[in-house]
Amino acid sequence: MPAQELLITELIKQYETFTGWGDSNSWKNQDFINLSEKIREKTGASISHVTLKRIWGKVKYDSLPNTYTMDTLVQFLGYENFRAFSTQFVPVNKPAESPKPKPRPVKKHSRSMPYALGVLTLVGILLVVIMASRTEHPKPPIVPKDYAFSSKKVITSGLPNSVVFDFDATKAPYDSVAIQQSWDRHLRVNVSKNDHQHTSIYYFPDFYYAKLIVGGKIVKQHELMVESNGWLPIVEKQPVPVYYEKKDAMADGKLSLSPEKIKGRNIAMQPTPPYVVYTNVTDFGEIYSDDFTFETAVKNNYNEGAAACRLSTVYILCKGTAIWIPLSTKGCVSDLDMYFAGYEVSGKKHDLSAFGVDFGKYIPLKIVSHSGKAQIFIDNKPVYTVDKGISRAKIIGIVFRFQGTGSVDYVRLTNGKVNYDDEF
Repeated sequence: MPAQELLITELIKQYETFTGWGDSNSWKNQDFINLSEKIREKTGASISHVTLKRIWGKVKYDSLPNTYTMDTLVQFLGYENFRAFSTQFVPVNKPAESPKPKPRPVKKHSRSMPYALGVLTLVGILLVVIMASRTEHPKPPIVPKDYAFSSKKVITSGLPNSVVFDFDATKAPYDSVAIQQSWDRHLRVNVSKNDHQHTSIYYFPDFYYAKLIVGGKIVKQHELMVESNGWLPIVEKQPVPVYYEKKDAMADGKLSLSPEKIKGRNIAMQPTPPYVVYTNVTDFGEIYSDDFTFETAVKNNYNEGAAACRLSTVYILCKGTAIWIPLSTKGCVSDLDMYFAGYEVSGKKHDLSAFGVDFGKYIPLKIVSHSGKAQIFIDNKPVYTVDKGISRAKIIGIVFRFQGTGSVDYVRLTNGKVNYDDEF
């Protein structure tokens, strides 16, 4: 196998370990979508889920990935670049066998045979003892009904928010079990099976499935919605985001966080601009992904340096899924991905040029979803129709995410019964 392919194989193994998602042969399409978003959040660089699937061998592709892609992939794992990664894992060809030296004559001793038999007998006894000591008794089966798992939020809404988990895992065949906040393996914590409480902090509002895991198996999980208490402006930072009050992002009837206010918190806008998020997670009522109308107008306000693409995404969060509509400058549409509650499309394989816009003005965006079909309008023109694959899920949040920073003029969400309207 060529060295480059061996390095990619090693890279994939490290991703399986780093994400905690297990054997990537069993990864589904949504896993690659989630991984693409996590890579973008951590590195600031975009690799579409389709490109990831090509590298993982899920999609037939004869060419090897370019240097930019490989550098980004290993930077997510903590390496400086692909060259640095390569120097730590260099495939070594099996060396040619050197000529065997001629055997030297062995002097015969009359006592050598009994002595050798004694040594072999002793070694055999030791091996039997060692193997016996390492033999483990089979673990009892893991039965989900033997476990209990529930939670309560410390505050009703607002961020950050601590959650108290109550659990009973005393019947676990292991000394420790794990509690995981959501799908993200990095948010998993091992706890003693004899404990009964554990607390975690949630930094972003969203709909989560909290999990109790025993021996790698999910034995219990439940819904957990962390609400934002109205519009919450956030600048994404690791490990803790930077929060602003709504009034900090209110100006002239717009939801807008200026670069000056971002810099005022000692957040650098260059060389890698942060992502600014406006999020509102709450119970909007009985409104679902397959029957709603959504309208807004957005503008990305920052295009300096590395923010030339002005990447922007409008999310509609749902229970267990989401809808996201991407926007960018016209020259960057290749990096866009759209997702609509089970339906997905990548700018690497489809023409998403209509999602490239002129952010010199506010861009109206409208989504009409009804009877399993959805139509997307940008700048008052129909640009895309989703005619299959839309799953039904309750809408629980609206999120705007801007590379650098951006503004929102208005938000409207309705299905004739539920009517949410915010003019800021």
